[in-house]
Amino acid sequence: MPLTVAPAVAPGTMARLHQPDLDADGVHLRPWRPDDRPAVLAGYADPAIRHWHCRAMTDDEARAWIDDWPRRWRQESGAGWAIVDDTGVLGQISLRRLHLADGLAEVSYWVLPAARGRGVAPRALTALAGWCFTTLGLHRIELAHSTANTASCRVARRAGFAAEGTKRGEGRHADGWHDMHLHARLATDTPTHR
Repeated sequence: MPLTVAPAVAPGTMARLHQPDLDADGVHLRPWRPDDRPAVLAGYADPAIRHWHCRAMTDDEARAWIDDWPRRWRQESGAGWAIVDDTGVLGQISLRRLHLADGLAEVSYWVLPAARGRGVAPRALTALAGWCFTTLGLHRIELAHSTANTASCRVARRAGFAAEGTKRGEGRHADGWHDMHLHARLATDTPTHR
């Protein structure tokens, strides 16, 4: 069935772009590299990350996860960045559920234990949202987190993602179904200054 409105972002827009490195106020976002595998394994071995993201990875799965990001970029189905500084990988941030025609994406992130409490995630989220709105042309970016994940709620708010409501029983975790807070930012929202 054809759309009666033009796509918000034309198909092929993202695929024509080179995945950028992004400055994030003292940290840096860059595409994943094969030598980042130990950091990915450490992330998905961390109990807090496993709890909220409900994932574990073997070495082969971590390799495949890293290797799959360029394909997802070309297919305009997602994009992933390592969050780094001069000490190495601090965490990850990614676009998922990407719908260019609707101008919409969902973002997810995690930060390794040694980098927590330093504002890494809000800075990365702010930088990525800025690129998504100004370069890619998205209209809306969403994020959802368990209502029990208060740290993620703080990240969302610090990055200017307004709380929009609660999705009841939407996220399945090891301890059962969780209500999920929905946050979003629009291209027309005024950027925040942390």
